[in-house]
Amino acid sequence: MYKRQQLLNTELQEKVNQFKKLDEKITHLNSVLALADWDQKVMAPKKGRSLFANSIGTLSTEIFKLSISKEMGELLGVLTAEDQFEQLDHVTKAIVRERNNFYKQSKSIPTELYNEYIVLTANANNAWEEARETNNFKVFLPFLERIVEIKKQFTEYYGYEGHPYNALLNEYEPGLTVEKLDPLFEELRRSSIDLLNRIKLSLSKPNGDIFERLYNPEVQKEFNKFILPLIGFDMNAGRLDETVHPFAQTINTGDVRITTRYLEDNVRSAIFGTIHEAGHGIYEQNINPELEGTSICSGASFGIHESQSRFLENMVGRSEEFWNFFYQDLQEHFPDQLGKLDVNDFYGAINIVEPSFIRVEADELTYNLHIMLRYEIEKGLISREIAVKDLPNVWNEKMKEYLGIVPPTDTLGVLQDVHWSFGGLGYFPSYSLGNLYAAQILNTIKKELPDFYGHIERGEFDAIQSWLKEKIHQYGSIYTPDELIKKITGESLNATYLVNYLEDKYSKVYQL
Repeated sequence: MYKRQQLLNTELQEKVNQFKKLDEKITHLNSVLALADWDQKVMAPKKGRSLFANSIGTLSTEIFKLSISKEMGELLGVLTAEDQFEQLDHVTKAIVRERNNFYKQSKSIPTELYNEYIVLTANANNAWEEARETNNFKVFLPFLERIVEIKKQFTEYYGYEGHPYNALLNEYEPGLTVEKLDPLFEELRRSSIDLLNRIKLSLSKPNGDIFERLYNPEVQKEFNKFILPLIGFDMNAGRLDETVHPFAQTINTGDVRITTRYLEDNVRSAIFGTIHEAGHGIYEQNINPELEGTSICSGASFGIHESQSRFLENMVGRSEEFWNFFYQDLQEHFPDQLGKLDVNDFYGAINIVEPSFIRVEADELTYNLHIMLRYEIEKGLISREIAVKDLPNVWNEKMKEYLGIVPPTDTLGVLQDVHWSFGGLGYFPSYSLGNLYAAQILNTIKKELPDFYGHIERGEFDAIQSWLKEKIHQYGSIYTPDELIKKITGESLNATYLVNYLEDKYSKVYQL
């Protein structure tokens, strides 16, 4: 499928070979860097993390230098020339596109500034963890102030049209702009608030008392490891570990590591966090192995990646059919807590809609409001309308505006997410984009697999994962996000499908 479509002339073929060797070298080094990053977050003792941050900074800077090197520039100059580019096969064109986008965006960034940024973010993770544990924003403040300042400098080096935040959005979702995103979010926000208000007036409300009970974390681990291979995550090509904030890290397609966290008083957190990260992991495990060792052996974008995790977590994992299959197993793991509870009542309990402080534990409906809150804050930080020192107050004000609640501590508020510690400004919109993509994909898969929910209810996840692999996973980032969603669904991204999905689901749950 990915074989060269035509023979190239000798000179051009030599340039292609040189380019692919350089791309492979960078990819291999990035694989080692990913392993080091995972180890620092999951396994490394605290005393060694700050020292190791300098090693990560050195390796990352060397990779950066290769990506914007004179050799890379000269090769891209040849391969992006129109007459030469058109001779390349589909895969090589995609690799050239990705490398060229990064080169053009990053070539002006001073390597000293880049190195400072990498070391800073490596150390900032430790400061964030301490600040979160001690509910002390001041511990994290100097790190975050410098991170935001450097990101502002990066936007100027990147270049942008319109809002400066566009430069950061483009890092995670190529081609996305504030001008495109604002209307999508506005439609979703308007419909979500309307539905939320109607839910508040409903006389039929699920009972969530079961989640006020204690659930042994060790037993939670057993259940998670039980369901992972059944839903499609290959444990021979991955592993599950524990960390402060769940994430997925790909070393290669045969080594995809996911993490979760276990809370004794919140069994939902680990179950759905694990399913979420499994969605990321399955995507990476199912990329065509012929793309291994190239820069396009990864998801099409962060939004597309989040579509796979949110699809598996919510549209599969929070469905009635999923628990019709798995609930008996969960009861057997927690007989005292769930032994007498009917599966229908459990389904209602996991789909309770209620504004909450923590994003990763939010219900499907209010989750997007958490993302919009962060989106507005990040735009304000980058446009210099919001100062970092004022973030706790700004956060609480926007929580009241968007969700009608105010966090009692910064740990439950501005410090809850890890993303800013690694410089992920521009990332948060990917989560709601993932929901939007996922709903559009769900609409298509139900047409092409009419027994979609029947497969889930019978525990037959192979058919669903095969469809996702064929339509999405195998391609890595050969296609841009807009190209891919059009290829899958026949149209560009729009909010209609998510709005309809949420309306249909919660009208039934709350008998609206």
